Amino acid sequence: MNFTGVKVFSATKAREREELGEHVTQWIRTNPNARIIDKIVTQSSDREFHCLTITIFYETVTAQAASAA
Repeated sequence: MNFTGVKVFSATKAREREELGEHVTQWIRTNPNARIIDKIVTQSSDREFHCLTITIFYETVTAQAASAA
């Protein structure tokens, strides 16, 4: 897996976890030169907190290469 960047989205509060997908979508829309290579979704919990993390691995492509894809 070859990538040039990693973006991590994380939330512990229920409302933040519900909105996490929208934050990922917004980031993708505002970063059109980021071609997603892989993603990992992780959940961790203890007695009180539940953490949801979405990790995006991407490579930066030129505008010309992005339009050709």
